[in-house]
Amino acid sequence: MNRPSISIQDTGIEQDILYERTSRQPQAKKSSWQLSCLGYPVSIFFIVVNEFCERFSYYGMKAVLVLYFKYFIGWDNDFSTTIYHTFVALCYLSPILGAIIADSWLGKFKTIVYLSIVYTIGQVIMAISAIHDITDTNRDGTPDNMTFHIAMSMLGLILIALGTGGIKPCVAAFGGDQFEDHQEKQRSTFFSIFYLSINAGSLLSTLITPILRAQECGIYSKKSCFPLAFGVPAALMVFALIVFVAGHSMYVIESPKGNILLRVMKCIEFAIKNRFNHRSKQYPKREHWMNWAEEKYDKLLIAQVKMVLKVLFLYIPLPMFWALFDQQGSRWTLQATNMDGNFGAFIIQPDQMQIVNPLLIVIMVPIMDSAVYPLIKKCHINFTPLRKMTVGMLLAALAFVAAALLQIQIDRTMPDFPSSSQIQVKFLNLENTSLPVRVEGQEQFAVPGFDSSNEYMTLDTENISVSVGGQIATAYSFQKKTRHTVLINTDGVLQTINDITEKPNQGLNAIRFVNGFRSHLNFTIKSDNMGPIAPLQGSGYLSVSHGKANFTIVNEEGQTCHYILQLGFGSSYTVLIPSTFSFGESCTENIKAIQDIEPNGIHMAWQIIQYFLMTCGEVVFSVTGLDFSYSQAPSNMKSVLQAGWLLTVAVGNIIVLIVAEAGSLPDQWAEYVLFASLLVAVSIIFAVMAYFYTYIDPTEIEAKFMELEPEDKKKKELEMMTKDNLAHVNNEMSDNTDVKQTKI
Repeated sequence: MNRPSISIQDTGIEQDILYERTSRQPQAKKSSWQLSCLGYPVSIFFIVVNEFCERFSYYGMKAVLVLYFKYFIGWDNDFSTTIYHTFVALCYLSPILGAIIADSWLGKFKTIVYLSIVYTIGQVIMAISAIHDITDTNRDGTPDNMTFHIAMSMLGLILIALGTGGIKPCVAAFGGDQFEDHQEKQRSTFFSIFYLSINAGSLLSTLITPILRAQECGIYSKKSCFPLAFGVPAALMVFALIVFVAGHSMYVIESPKGNILLRVMKCIEFAIKNRFNHRSKQYPKREHWMNWAEEKYDKLLIAQVKMVLKVLFLYIPLPMFWALFDQQGSRWTLQATNMDGNFGAFIIQPDQMQIVNPLLIVIMVPIMDSAVYPLIKKCHINFTPLRKMTVGMLLAALAFVAAALLQIQIDRTMPDFPSSSQIQVKFLNLENTSLPVRVEGQEQFAVPGFDSSNEYMTLDTENISVSVGGQIATAYSFQKKTRHTVLINTDGVLQTINDITEKPNQGLNAIRFVNGFRSHLNFTIKSDNMGPIAPLQGSGYLSVSHGKANFTIVNEEGQTCHYILQLGFGSSYTVLIPSTFSFGESCTENIKAIQDIEPNGIHMAWQIIQYFLMTCGEVVFSVTGLDFSYSQAPSNMKSVLQAGWLLTVAVGNIIVLIVAEAGSLPDQWAEYVLFASLLVAVSIIFAVMAYFYTYIDPTEIEAKFMELEPEDKKKKELEMMTKDNLAHVNNEMSDNTDVKQTKI
């Protein structure tokens, strides 16, 4: 999640580390000296700069990722969504591995350095994979060996997921290690600055990298600049690694102390095995199945594991929330590609809309804490943490209902393209006078001069007879699943040209020219040249960005005419140069622009509603969820809960990729409704689970077991002494027996 200080996936681990560091006992430091500035260790400045650059790198790359899959690789929406969420899921599984490596083997510093190298290599590979000129041997702007680009991008994403996830649980904890035990105030300030750096990196990258992507670059042909959009984050990651390593001599580096997660897992494993080995009725039942671990582990640890398992049980329904939440970077971004991003003073790219979430987070968190929650309390409503989380889940479901309603409106503005068994035909009249046209099986209609028939005619057959101007009907064959424009004049049908059968990608506009003039004409815009077009012929399509498109028309004598066409997002035009066209000051008067596909008609601002609802849900669900989890968990096991929390995020993304790949829903709005319905159902289940949950005070429970520990130790010592005495007696008896046998 692209969130800063309070948003959860990112800062959850850092919050966990903050709890861990403030609750554990003082540790011996390995550094003999430490530079300080204004009472703070100089080393933390290297760590903060590193975190800012790393977060910029990650979120910058992630912001444009789904559009890279769709527009560069050429995957459809479903498969692009699948791979995107597979990557996100891996990013939230790898922190568990990173924590184990750091705590049990390499230590935090080496883990950060080694995995940052892996991370950097992944970002560089990702940038290289987006350079289309590498395999574009015919220089047409399309890679000729897409397998190479796919393989490179998949390798890069795997390395990035391992790197960003692996260092996630280490960096903030490593920053906390730089402070002495008497520097509690400085440490607290450091974490605030640390979260601010996450905020800044996330916000800036989500704003900047879509702008870089929207640029055009290339050696032989100009395309969307994905290499720059990935290259800048890669450069920031290289800089982050250099900065972090540069502070090596000033760091306090602690040796690995073992991982509590592994210990908990071993305790649970032993309890299960021991219970299985004593499953017969001759063994008395125990109060809790974890009590079967008492033979090997102390009662305090077992009690702590019980408390953790109680919270983890409540985590079971939570992945469904993340399944909806993380679609902001996939489905909602793809939805924005079919919308109008013109906000007047500025243009918003589809992938820039994701920035609404972190901006609203900054606004909503203080409003909820200082206004909404106190107001609810004054109304004497017992708004418990688990009830807040239920409300958060319902708000997320409501956000997807809003997304579904918006999608229905978008679908109404989309063209109705022909199916696999249909053709679509429209007629373009190159004469100045109206011409009657009769199509077999249809009523006769008139095509105005220098204009086209109103709408595409949809037919269920590929062979039709056409009569123009009252002439004898002639049979023509058309290609199925294709739109056609038929050029006509008084002589009948002149030519049939194929039209595009999908909305132009990336909000661009597909423009072509039909030359009804008496001589060859050449059309250019910027550096793109459409080549000479013969009389009564049509050109191919040219992709043109929104705004004022300035075309230059040149004839064989070198005369020029500048034609300006105001374009929106995602439209298609056929521009007719009529026979009455003439060069001069008023050369554009007779030029006719015929709209084949309407521009995106729904404004991108409508997405703010669903972003607002989702952000409210996130604030109520995520922040409350972590706070509740930490309040219900033992002080030394917050990292175990963090691992469980991250696992719910990973599972949520896996749910999305399963639905996206296996789902057979024909309409996107139906998928939104499906996700909303599933989350409502899960919310009801969670509410029932929450109703039967009993809140506990882990500190009080731990204190009771710590008081009992000395007595338990004495009992164990007595048991051990008794066992030793019995063993000694048995050994003596065994020795006597051996002697007797020898004598015999």
